[in-house]
Amino acid sequence: MTHQYTYLSPEKKKELSDIAQRIVASGKGILAADESTGTMAKRLQNIKVENTEENRRCFRDILFSSDPSIANNIGGVIFFHETLYQKADNGKLFPQVIKEKGIVVGIKVDKGTAELGGTNGETTTQGLDGLSERCAQYKKDGCDFAKWRCVLKISNGCPSALAIAENANVLARYASICQQVFVLVLKSEFSQKKHSFLSHYGALQVLAATYKALSDHHVYLEGTLLKPNMVTAGHACSKKYTPQEVAMATVTALRRTVPASVPGICFLSGGQSEEEASVNLNAINQVPLHRPWKLTFSYGRALQASALAAWEGKAANKKAARDAFCLRAKINSLASKGEYKPSGAADQSSMQSLHTSNYVY
Repeated sequence: MTHQYTYLSPEKKKELSDIAQRIVASGKGILAADESTGTMAKRLQNIKVENTEENRRCFRDILFSSDPSIANNIGGVIFFHETLYQKADNGKLFPQVIKEKGIVVGIKVDKGTAELGGTNGETTTQGLDGLSERCAQYKKDGCDFAKWRCVLKISNGCPSALAIAENANVLARYASICQQVFVLVLKSEFSQKKHSFLSHYGALQVLAATYKALSDHHVYLEGTLLKPNMVTAGHACSKKYTPQEVAMATVTALRRTVPASVPGICFLSGGQSEEEASVNLNAINQVPLHRPWKLTFSYGRALQASALAAWEGKAANKKAARDAFCLRAKINSLASKGEYKPSGAADQSSMQSLHTSNYVY
């Protein structure tokens, strides 16, 4: 029989709940700026910019040093380890720059995926060893929430029961360790290729198993946020679905699996173009079904692609890049309230697919 062990004080529970609510306050979402050095190399290569620490710092300074009004649209920023200790052009550490705007600082704490033996190329996530000590240090260094990513493959026979159980348990162990310090962002991501729209209902099995595991580990759900895919077709699927169809399938799947005690669900963009990610998020917030959580965004590529294209590694283009980022943030803020009205005049960079085959972050 499962026994409830009280390992969080009432004061800690209130702190976690308050921070989670701040991150997903009305009109706010998350900027995922936690790309690894290798992933940033691919981003910079696309604009013919060398992957140096200074260039990575410079681009992130463009994002983080935006006008303070960006706090109306962005509630939290997820950092990569390197970025947490870099400084803005004004000499301030990036976490200080973010906090002075009233935005919550987060950190990616997993150590990446590894192949799960006995499966058809499925994975689990590394990083539980030493996690408690890393969390304590990150808290001292200014972080108030953490993200952990699990990836599940969707294809014939996948996700397997073994992969579902393993990843649910890993997320729950991460949560029980981290929650003594941080608000948690649980990222359950699907590797999508040729599967049809309906087969993405594998999400139901994965999310149900995840929340069962979180319950078994006595995780305080009011201090967590979920970061899943929207329910979309695989990128190689020939049939295209409307935003309204994506929205209805997504909300239906979430209503069947995610407890109402979770404050917010912050979608990843999953290779959608910037505009597609915004339009689908807007439709999700217009679905005529009860939605007990805030439904918002935690975008990386879908908040940064236009900014990168505008910057091109040139100092003279910093303002243009910052303006492009702020525009996408405002659009997604509106979409998180179901108030975005596309004008049909979206620029070319915002319409380009951001899908990367065999994506590794």
